[in-house]
Amino acid sequence: MSDIEIRDDRGAGRLEAVGGGDVVGRLEYFVLDSPARALVPVHTIVEQAHEGKGIAGSLARELYAVAEREGVPVAPLCPYVARWAERHPDEAPPAAPELLAAAKDRLRAHPGRF
Repeated sequence: MSDIEIRDDRGAGRLEAVGGGDVVGRLEYFVLDSPARALVPVHTIVEQAHEGKGIAGSLARELYAVAEREGVPVAPLCPYVARWAERHPDEAPPAAPELLAAAKDRLRAHPGRF
């Protein structure tokens, strides 16, 4: 995993895991503004040839690190990130129920985005 770099492309709403010049994984997210600001991961993908190398976990860990640096919570809608957060409560504090509900509402309102 040491040859993988994770980059945040906020404009595109994704973290990218880059190895050997290629994107080998990504975590797609959006920024929720109301009722409070939060990062909302919705989808995590790792290219088949790179599965099982810890890339998805590194993407989830980096999203929580970005959120911590920005002082905002993560409201995980991505099933992988939600499971990762349950296994890493020291790194991934739970989101308030109202944030999760607002994130789900926004996703339903923009179904073609993800």
